Amino acid sequence: MHQNYHFLKQLAPRLHSELAGKRFVEAFSQQKDELIIVFAEEDHDEELIKPFFIKATLTNSFSCLSFPERFDRARRNSVNLFNDFEGDMVGFLKVCDNERALQVRFESGRDLIFKLFGNRSNFIAVNAEGEVTQLFNNKLATDRNLTVASLNRGIDQSWEAFVANNGRFEPLFPTFGKVANKYLSGKLEGREDLAERWAIVQEVLREFESSVFYITRIENIPALTLFETGEVAQVLHDPIEALNAFYLAYIRLSGLDKEKADIVRLLKKRIQQTDNYLENTFQKLVDLENATKNDELANIIMANLHIIPERAEKAELYDFYRDQLITIKLKKDLSAQRNAEGYYRKAKNEKIEIDRLNDSLAAREADRKQLQDHLEHIESIELLRDLRAYIKTHKLEQGNAGPAIDELFKRLDFMGYTILISRNAKNSDLLTKQAHKEDLWLHAKDVTGSHVVVKNQPGRKFPAPVIERAAELAAFYSKRKNDSLCPVIVTPKKFVRKPKGLPDGLVLIDKEDIVMVVAKGE
Repeated sequence: MHQNYHFLKQLAPRLHSELAGKRFVEAFSQQKDELIIVFAEEDHDEELIKPFFIKATLTNSFSCLSFPERFDRARRNSVNLFNDFEGDMVGFLKVCDNERALQVRFESGRDLIFKLFGNRSNFIAVNAEGEVTQLFNNKLATDRNLTVASLNRGIDQSWEAFVANNGRFEPLFPTFGKVANKYLSGKLEGREDLAERWAIVQEVLREFESSVFYITRIENIPALTLFETGEVAQVLHDPIEALNAFYLAYIRLSGLDKEKADIVRLLKKRIQQTDNYLENTFQKLVDLENATKNDELANIIMANLHIIPERAEKAELYDFYRDQLITIKLKKDLSAQRNAEGYYRKAKNEKIEIDRLNDSLAAREADRKQLQDHLEHIESIELLRDLRAYIKTHKLEQGNAGPAIDELFKRLDFMGYTILISRNAKNSDLLTKQAHKEDLWLHAKDVTGSHVVVKNQPGRKFPAPVIERAAELAAFYSKRKNDSLCPVIVTPKKFVRKPKGLPDGLVLIDKEDIVMVVAKGE
């Protein structure tokens, strides 16, 4: 929370007391991700009177301000920056309203903005006319469009706004961030009364702004928080001292601590993803068990063949399983008996799906146990070489921790086969590129739509119901979604090509079959 708005809100007046009335002496960089800014009351004969140093560390993985008591500039390999501010006196320093940014206003009317947005942090020079004149990190080109006004967000944080949002605090306080949101959500859990929830929110706000700062460790990584959590090492009451203490704790982090923290965070993420999968899969099983069974529907149709009219699209029949009437959907082009046969086939597939879900649950529960075992073992390792050897032996590298398939593409499991559906044109290219040459590739013919891939199982042919289900999905996620029948291209992925220069989502197909299906979603 060292860049959290509620911390900056307390840091700003403390910095104002240090900087107001001082002059900008110089800003320079000795490393590409580091900026030093020097302020002082006067500069007589190269001697600074009451200097104040701000050091900004802005790497891709760590961004932080610190305030060293002195800083000796190297004679070589340093470059001056923000020269226009030289000699200008600081008028005030304030935090931007509901934003992670500090504004330093100079007597000339110019501003130096400290934009503290994690790995997108930057220092921005703004002239008296409000135009951006210089950036510290020029790669963040969109920062040139920022204005002081755009960094000040007016948000209605009243009781009335809280009520209008049904007791949700997130729309009112987007400044809390992940750590604070988790902390407050825990306090609000199980509280339904709006007045009680509002009182808790106000209590937490007072806690956040009480000038108590905790230097702690969360998942083996140093952190600065506004509430007690993790392994607390220090409790401070000055925001400058707190930020300095946090910065020192972080840069002193050993290689073992850093690498252990990374792999622990990775494993915990995988465990959470597995928990989500188990929860969703278990719910699918419950839904399947509670739903009216397809074989029961077939039996009801067979018992009432004599009263079902021809070409009917539905029939209201007596359900002798539950002693009530039930409406059953029918295909008008089929006889009642053929409709019953269709439901019997679905019942067979339904049983296969239930068995597959049970197998999948067992496999993922075993995966979760293995992940938990890895986590416990890694936390006990005390040597860096042992940690690296363990990670390599068990293939736990970060490179294997890309987004899960479930996150990249829509996924449906059917009869033991995995069906993947792209989300947009670029995502379609990614799905097709990642597909194995023996995977089955499907797409609605002659219209835009999602690419669909059925993962191959070596030694097994794709069952007709699986192909039909994947085709239904390809039709559903296409412009032919509302057609009565949709032609769908079906071909092995090896016959799909993406020549250079084709637009996103567009491919060439060397060999194809066509199936006709009715569009049907998940």
